[in-house]
Amino acid sequence: MSNLLLHDAPSMLCAGEALTDMIDQGDERWVSRVGGSVWNVARALAVLGEPTAFAGAISRDRFGDALWAASEAVGVDLRLLQRVERSPLLAIVEKSEPPSYFFIGDDSADLHFDPAALPEGWMDGLRWAHFGGISLAREPLASRLVALAGQLKARGVAISYDPNYRNLMDERYAPTLEAMAALADVIKVSDDDLRGLFPGMSLDKALAYLRNLNPGALCMLTRGGQGASLFKGEARCDAQAPKVAVVDTVGAGDASVAGLLHSLARHPQRELRAHLHAALAAGSAACLQAGATPPPPAAMQALFEQLQGEPT
Repeated sequence: MSNLLLHDAPSMLCAGEALTDMIDQGDERWVSRVGGSVWNVARALAVLGEPTAFAGAISRDRFGDALWAASEAVGVDLRLLQRVERSPLLAIVEKSEPPSYFFIGDDSADLHFDPAALPEGWMDGLRWAHFGGISLAREPLASRLVALAGQLKARGVAISYDPNYRNLMDERYAPTLEAMAALADVIKVSDDDLRGLFPGMSLDKALAYLRNLNPGALCMLTRGGQGASLFKGEARCDAQAPKVAVVDTVGAGDASVAGLLHSLARHPQRELRAHLHAALAAGSAACLQAGATPPPPAAMQALFEQLQGEPT
């Protein structure tokens, strides 16, 4: 493959899974929706104006076609997206509240992502790379992604990590969690993630354990409707999410990651409070539409300004 021109290379990378949610509608009726935690972050970053590539592998069937089209529609750089002759990765969502789901994909397309086959020069413009989701709990893909994160970190690329707990992440996930947390410049975790990753441990102890894996990392803890906190060393900032007319919360956590990374990339001198407000504004903006829909930039900006105008 040809080199990527330096001026045209992406500055943001999201590497991991893109999948199809099969959602039970009752009476044996199902609806398919494009999704995947890391892929959702890529779409949100692209909508927010960041030159963003998604690196992963998808199938060559109608499910892969839908993922390709949805990526293209929002301007995700497709040059790192591989298509392979394998079955699609499916998330079977039996119910949403509380979530009940399982995955179908024993030898599916996502597992065949090959970083060695990416075009020469693709790393040259990168500033940020985001990893997480179930891609880091599915071998052999997980080991390839951890190695890729280490390679990028050594080149000076800032690493973002959101474990985004799913039931695949049992005790075998612990070495991956520790490796990725140690590499990360930014760690995003929800209170539900902490409960799943560290069963039997209090939230405070679980957060302390995670932060101790990399004390220098910027760490964002989200608590759904209870707001979020941002930690950097001894510094801490807390904020409530802006009030919006919630359509649904699917993809809100992924949008908040994109909002935070967008703020860090565009406004590195901002105070912690402003970065946290950007994350909360993006997450809330994503709740204004059904499904894992990227946050509308105008709505995000309005919510950010609303939060910035509130007293500390």
